[in-house]
Amino acid sequence: MKIAVDAHGGDNAPSAVIEGSVLAAKDIPADIVLVGCPDVIEAELAKYDTSSLAGSISIEPSTQIIENEDSPVKAVRSKPDSSMVRAIDMVKDGRAGAVLSAGNTGALMTGALLHLGRIKGIERPAIVAMMPRVSTVGGFYMLLDAGANSECRSSNLVSFAHMGSIYMSAAFGIDSPRVGLINIGAEETKGTSVLKETFQILKSDGSVNFIGNVEARDIPSCECDILVCDGFTGNVVLKLQEGLAMSMLRLIKSKIYESSMSKLGGLLIKSKFADLKKLTDYSTYGAAPILGVKGLVFKMHGSSDSGAVRNAIAKAVKVSERDVVGEITASMEKINEQPAEA
Repeated sequence: MKIAVDAHGGDNAPSAVIEGSVLAAKDIPADIVLVGCPDVIEAELAKYDTSSLAGSISIEPSTQIIENEDSPVKAVRSKPDSSMVRAIDMVKDGRAGAVLSAGNTGALMTGALLHLGRIKGIERPAIVAMMPRVSTVGGFYMLLDAGANSECRSSNLVSFAHMGSIYMSAAFGIDSPRVGLINIGAEETKGTSVLKETFQILKSDGSVNFIGNVEARDIPSCECDILVCDGFTGNVVLKLQEGLAMSMLRLIKSKIYESSMSKLGGLLIKSKFADLKKLTDYSTYGAAPILGVKGLVFKMHGSSDSGAVRNAIAKAVKVSERDVVGEITASMEKINEQPAEA
């Protein structure tokens, strides 16, 4: 299985991306293709011992780089030989099973749409975010959409539920993942007309394990595997939970340093705080997929270090072994075949 990696995407590229690729190749039997400037990539690879790898590392040359500040549409169209676009084209041409990038999110989404196209029946692809569930040590849930679509129709939200269910099963081995709909109340009569309609559709959809509405206060400890919402709501939830976690850790740290006695107590539970920090570490769950396009596209966190890149490649390899795009396509075909209600 070939995995195309944008060597120049991300705040720590290319060093962290290339180091992470080497770490992945040491124990993952996959063909990793680093897309970017050959001279730069070769200079970085020379720092590591690549003589005994479980997988392989090769280079796909490119001459341009899409920067974070670039306009997504303009960048994709004016930089066809960028490392990001060339990596996407490898998936389009069938020369790679998946593409990973920590670069410009908008450009990655635009490139995926323009070069790969949408799956039939998917009106709007969605960006996924994996979030820690505080009620379960090591637990997590999938949030989608996490920012691609600020406004959605019920059909969009229903497709998110189907795509998320298929991906959770393929990537994490969760059979019949539980799906919740973010709303202002648990009752099915709550929310906007779009949310009410979505509730009824999912409630009667036997192919989705829908468990109902989820209020904002219950999100961090919900028993769902997937939370569905529009991109505006999802991005607010994502940023709020990240900010709240960091603020709480800072507040606790400040209280610990208030006195000598509390400092002593802090030393005794230092390892436990390290465990808490790991629960909110994005790198644990690998890269986030863009679901709904005709190919596997993964967005790594912009500040990914080598460990995060290694985990992202491992997740991409696992998902590539299953025909996720084909399963989503078949799911959408079944939905579209269903007769409309009178």
